[in-house]
Amino acid sequence: MLDRIQAFLHTLTGSHHTQEFAPDDPRVAFVALCFQVMEADGNISDQEQQKFRDLLRERYDLSEDRLKALIEIGHQAGSEAVDYYRFTSDLRKHLVNEEDRVELLGILWDIVYADGQRSEIEDHVIWRIADLLGVSARDRVLERQQAAARATAGDDQVGD
Repeated sequence: MLDRIQAFLHTLTGSHHTQEFAPDDPRVAFVALCFQVMEADGNISDQEQQKFRDLLRERYDLSEDRLKALIEIGHQAGSEAVDYYRFTSDLRKHLVNEEDRVELLGILWDIVYADGQRSEIEDHVIWRIADLLGVSARDRVLERQQAAARATAGDDQVGD
């Protein structure tokens, strides 16, 4: 009986993921959290999408096909999730030092500020993610301020 249940659960999860990106792959968790943040305010802007893709290209050395596959798998995982725990748990296993977890939070803030707007819902999502990652409120706020400054500096450079 247990074997039948395990086989059933495997068919549910096995069809959704390629061998290239396992369900507990930290890259999938990262992409899923990015989508959670981007979708928080109900509007994924073109600027957020572009910033997200640029950050993925910068962070991971993937071909365009593999990048698309990662985005699709991460988006699906994020859509199926009921909370952030699964993703933050996977990431905590791989981001063992605090600086890496804080950096991840900074990346999420960069995505928030990509469209020049920050909503209370986005704040709340990042607050929950930071809490689950073990990032202090102080570091969360500092990363938000730094992301806002980067976004403002980027706007100034575009206008020059």
